[in-house]
Amino acid sequence: MRYIAFLRAINVGGHVVRMAELRTLFESLRFGRVETFIASGNVIFESAGADAAELESIIEQRLQKLGYAVTTFLRTPAEVAAAASVPFAAPDPAVHSMSVGFMKASPTSDAVSRVLALATDLDDFHVAGRELYWRCRVRTSDSKVSGARLERALAGPSTFRNITTVRKIADKYHDRPA
Repeated sequence: MRYIAFLRAINVGGHVVRMAELRTLFESLRFGRVETFIASGNVIFESAGADAAELESIIEQRLQKLGYAVTTFLRTPAEVAAAASVPFAAPDPAVHSMSVGFMKASPTSDAVSRVLALATDLDDFHVAGRELYWRCRVRTSDSKVSGARLERALAGPSTFRNITTVRKIADKYHDRPA
């Protein structure tokens, strides 16, 4: 089965990891057809193991070799293709960035309420299953909302990718034979 691993804390916050090193770490787990996609911690691989949660744990343990914790969020190509569809009802020409946050599990209704309460004139949010969509009318770095603030609202880890990256991964790997 093919998976896309979205890794948290790769090549941000002073944690620099070469993609060749990342591929080697995944290959050492005996995963097949390991590829990386841009240098932001996206790894595509094949595994006979079908339990995504178990694979996430195995990958996280191996990535400890990097010297810090790397939370891993696995999705199938079909799940990434679904995540590439923006759930907001109407396009907004004022949007500067659209991000998809990947989570381990669907958040509780209380967590969803906390996230939606963070909406501002500049920021809109939508939760769909294990994905959080963040539509921002300024650069996310200029927003009063941050990834850390969203994680506190969610009461759990997440990692964000620009919608363009998610769509490129979906286009490249969805319906491609394993």
